[in-house]
Amino acid sequence: MRSIIISLLLVMFSSVHAADKPANLDDLLKQVKRERILEQQQNKLREAEFVTERDNQARLLDEAKAQLLYEEQRTNRLNQTFQNHEKVLAEQETLLQDKSGTLGELFGTVRQMANDSRGVLASSMTSIQFPDRGEFLSGLAERKQQPTIDELRQFWLLLQEEMTESGKVVTLSLPIISASGEIEQRDVTRVGVFSAFSDGQFLRYLPETGNLVELSRQPVERLQQLAADFSSADSASLQPTVIDPTRGAIMALLVQAPNLKERIQQGGWIGFIILGLGAIGLLIALIRFVSLTIVGQGVSSQQKQTEVSLNNPLGRILSVYSDELAQDVETLSLKLDEAILREIPKIERGLITLAILAAVAPMLGLLGTVSGMIETFQSITLFGTGDPKLMSGGISQALVTTELGLAVAIPILLIHSALSSKSNRLVQILDEESASIVARNAEKQSGITN
Repeated sequence: MRSIIISLLLVMFSSVHAADKPANLDDLLKQVKRERILEQQQNKLREAEFVTERDNQARLLDEAKAQLLYEEQRTNRLNQTFQNHEKVLAEQETLLQDKSGTLGELFGTVRQMANDSRGVLASSMTSIQFPDRGEFLSGLAERKQQPTIDELRQFWLLLQEEMTESGKVVTLSLPIISASGEIEQRDVTRVGVFSAFSDGQFLRYLPETGNLVELSRQPVERLQQLAADFSSADSASLQPTVIDPTRGAIMALLVQAPNLKERIQQGGWIGFIILGLGAIGLLIALIRFVSLTIVGQGVSSQQKQTEVSLNNPLGRILSVYSDELAQDVETLSLKLDEAILREIPKIERGLITLAILAAVAPMLGLLGTVSGMIETFQSITLFGTGDPKLMSGGISQALVTTELGLAVAIPILLIHSALSSKSNRLVQILDEESASIVARNAEKQSGITN
């Protein structure tokens, strides 16, 4: 307010000073005196305002100091109270630990057991009948407080219930996801926590969805028949069945094992070539076995009779010699050798082909192995080694082609050895008969000469 009054006085003074100009020296003196009086009044107002502000600042300072002193005293009191409470809290915690004893260890054990049991019960087939057990175990495993007596008793009952159900054979009507993906309501026979089947079809429990799923590939017919007979058997009778102690792990691996057709397909085009060569080798071996058997029977028949027959190699060789016409030993020997040489290619026909096939099959298997390893390394280069399924195709081809090559080569090699022995026996018989003919002819010529 005072500053406003001073401002108005200065404005009035300036306006008067601007309006009234002194006309002479007396007016100028009067104006100077008047201005001096105004300045003195203004200075007094300023001094009064300054004194008032100083007094206000001093009062505020005193109030702030008093407030600071009060807060410092209050802080000291609160610090003392906090220290006292800390001592009391430490004493209470010590007393709690002394009184708790082994309850802390019990709480840790209960949490660990609840966490472990949650995973076991979640993957158990009995969860189909008792689907709400996981929520209680999850709460018990994750809570911060000590479990109550009722919760411990309920936990014990859950474990006892699981042990009891694991020894039961139960038939229930449950929804099943078939191999085609459709949900069907069927009668399911559950054997403990190990196996489940319906209408002879083995089922698998999926913990993620809580449903039973029909295996896309079933085990062999014998195991399916056992499951079907067990489902239809009387409850008072004893009936064998199939259980999986690993709760489905072994059964899943068993049905995933490739059959003969799939294993051959894993070998690729090289595997089909190896099998084609094996089929050709077996066909040649069958033809040669029948042919050598017929030739052997003809030779044996010719050895038992004196009449020469041109339907077998021995008869054709014997037809070269004539008892009525005496021949010198050298000429007869050459003619018999010539006749034997004509018969040997017919007897040993196809054996060289079998030997070549027995040698080529393992080489093709090695080629498939190299091709499969190249494919495997390409997969590793593109995708790394994180997913083994990306490398399984190349490794399967590498191993299957080697297996097919050996599986084809070994029988063909054995068959070739057997046919070679059979043909060698026939050739040996021809050599023996020709030698006997030469010997008889030499005896006749020596008797004529004497």
